[in-house]
Amino acid sequence: MTTTPIDLFSSALHFHPDGGLRAADRQMTTSDSGAWQIAAFHVESAADVHGDHWEMHPEADEAVCCLTGGVRLYFRPTRPGAAEEMTQLPAGTAAIVPRGRWHRLELDAPSDLMSITLRRGTRVEARTDTR
Repeated sequence: MTTTPIDLFSSALHFHPDGGLRAADRQMTTSDSGAWQIAAFHVESAADVHGDHWEMHPEADEAVCCLTGGVRLYFRPTRPGAAEEMTQLPAGTAAIVPRGRWHRLELDAPSDLMSITLRRGTRVEARTDTR
Protein backbone atom coordinates (compact mmCIF):
# COMPACT_ATOMS: atom_id res chain seq x y z
CA MET A 1 0.00 0.00 0.00
CA THR A 2 1.29 3.45 -0.92
CA THR A 3 0.23 6.43 1.16
CA THR A 4 0.09 9.81 -0.53
CA PRO A 5 0.35 12.99 1.57
CA ILE A 6 -2.76 15.18 1.57
CA ASP A 7 -2.34 18.96 1.43
CA LEU A 8 -4.85 20.19 4.02
CA PHE A 9 -4.52 23.76 2.74
CA SER A 10 -6.03 22.81 -0.62
CA SER A 11 -8.38 19.95 0.30
CA ALA A 12 -10.12 18.55 3.35
CA LEU A 13 -10.55 15.29 5.18
CA HIS A 14 -14.12 13.98 5.28
CA PHE A 15 -15.03 11.52 8.04
CA HIS A 16 -18.11 9.59 6.89
CA PRO A 17 -20.75 7.94 9.13
CA ASP A 18 -19.76 4.50 7.80
CA GLY A 19 -16.26 4.97 9.23
CA GLY A 20 -14.69 5.90 5.91
CA LEU A 21 -12.16 8.68 5.66
CA ARG A 22 -11.49 10.42 2.35
CA ALA A 23 -9.67 13.45 1.01
CA ALA A 24 -12.15 15.73 -0.78
CA ASP A 25 -12.83 19.29 -1.86
CA ARG A 26 -13.44 21.69 1.00
CA GLN A 27 -17.07 22.62 1.55
CA MET A 28 -17.37 26.04 3.14
CA THR A 29 -21.14 26.20 2.97
CA THR A 30 -23.67 23.46 3.44
CA SER A 31 -22.89 19.89 2.45
CA ASP A 32 -25.27 16.95 2.39
CA SER A 33 -22.55 14.29 2.42
CA GLY A 34 -23.12 13.48 6.09
CA ALA A 35 -19.36 13.71 6.61
CA TRP A 36 -17.51 15.67 9.26
CA GLN A 37 -14.93 17.92 7.63
CA ILE A 38 -11.45 18.83 8.82
CA ALA A 39 -9.88 21.64 6.80
CA ALA A 40 -6.93 23.98 7.27
CA PHE A 41 -6.69 27.54 5.98
CA HIS A 42 -3.99 30.15 5.68
CA VAL A 43 -5.69 33.53 6.18
CA GLU A 44 -4.28 37.01 5.80
CA SER A 45 -7.29 39.35 5.70
CA ALA A 46 -10.85 39.78 6.95
CA ALA A 47 -12.07 38.61 3.53
CA ASP A 48 -10.27 35.28 4.05
CA VAL A 49 -12.39 34.58 7.17
CA HIS A 50 -15.64 36.10 5.86
CA GLY A 51 -15.36 38.76 8.57
CA ASP A 52 -18.40 40.61 7.19
CA HIS A 53 -20.63 37.54 7.64
CA TRP A 54 -22.04 35.44 10.46
CA GLU A 55 -21.93 31.65 10.12
CA MET A 56 -23.93 28.93 11.90
CA HIS A 57 -23.90 25.12 11.83
CA PRO A 58 -27.32 23.82 12.96
CA GLU A 59 -26.46 20.11 13.18
CA ALA A 60 -23.12 20.01 14.99
CA ASP A 61 -20.64 21.88 17.16
CA GLU A 62 -17.55 23.26 15.44
CA ALA A 63 -13.95 23.26 16.66
CA VAL A 64 -12.17 26.42 15.51
CA CYS A 65 -8.43 25.90 15.93
CA CYS A 66 -5.75 28.59 15.63
CA LEU A 67 -2.51 26.82 14.68
CA THR A 68 -0.37 29.94 14.06
CA GLY A 69 -1.00 33.68 14.34
CA GLY A 70 -4.04 34.83 16.28
CA VAL A 71 -7.75 35.42 15.79
CA ARG A 72 -10.76 36.66 17.71
CA LEU A 73 -13.90 34.52 17.64
CA TYR A 74 -17.11 36.53 18.03
CA PHE A 75 -20.55 35.19 18.94
CA ARG A 76 -23.69 37.01 17.83
CA PRO A 77 -25.75 38.28 20.77
CA THR A 78 -28.66 36.05 21.67
CA ARG A 79 -30.71 38.95 23.07
CA PRO A 80 -31.57 42.28 21.39
CA GLY A 81 -29.25 45.05 22.56
CA ALA A 82 -26.71 42.66 24.06
CA ALA A 83 -23.04 42.87 23.11
CA GLU A 84 -21.15 40.32 21.04
CA GLU A 85 -19.11 37.83 23.06
CA MET A 86 -15.46 37.52 22.07
CA THR A 87 -12.92 34.76 22.67
CA GLN A 88 -9.24 35.38 21.88
CA LEU A 89 -7.49 32.46 20.15
CA PRO A 90 -3.70 32.75 20.14
CA ALA A 91 -1.55 30.20 18.30
CA GLY A 92 -2.02 26.65 19.54
CA THR A 93 -5.52 27.11 20.94
CA ALA A 94 -9.04 26.10 19.95
CA ALA A 95 -12.60 26.94 20.89
CA ILE A 96 -15.79 24.98 20.51
CA VAL A 97 -18.66 26.82 18.83
CA PRO A 98 -21.93 25.26 20.04
CA ARG A 99 -24.28 23.95 17.38
CA GLY A 100 -26.71 26.58 16.20
CA ARG A 101 -24.61 29.52 17.50
CA TRP A 102 -23.89 32.33 15.04
CA HIS A 103 -20.19 33.25 14.96
CA ARG A 104 -17.53 35.10 12.97
CA LEU A 105 -13.76 35.66 13.05
CA GLU A 106 -11.43 38.67 13.00
CA LEU A 107 -7.67 38.39 12.52
CA ASP A 108 -4.97 39.67 14.85
CA ALA A 109 -2.28 38.53 12.41
CA PRO A 110 -1.93 36.28 9.36
CA SER A 111 -2.87 32.85 10.68
CA ASP A 112 -3.21 29.17 9.96
CA LEU A 113 -6.61 27.89 11.11
CA MET A 114 -8.30 24.53 11.23
CA SER A 115 -12.04 23.93 11.27
CA ILE A 116 -13.74 20.67 12.29
CA THR A 117 -17.50 20.35 11.86
CA LEU A 118 -20.42 18.72 10.09
CA ARG A 119 -21.38 21.25 7.42
CA ARG A 120 -24.89 19.93 6.74
CA GLY A 121 -27.28 22.90 6.93
CA THR A 122 -24.54 25.52 7.35
CA ARG A 123 -25.94 29.03 7.02
CA VAL A 124 -24.18 32.32 6.33
CA GLU A 125 -25.67 35.80 6.76
CA ALA A 126 -24.19 39.20 5.94
CA ARG A 127 -23.53 41.36 8.99
CA THR A 128 -25.71 44.41 9.25
CA ASP A 129 -23.76 45.84 12.19
CA THR A 130 -20.39 46.37 10.45
CA ARG A 131 -18.33 49.26 11.75
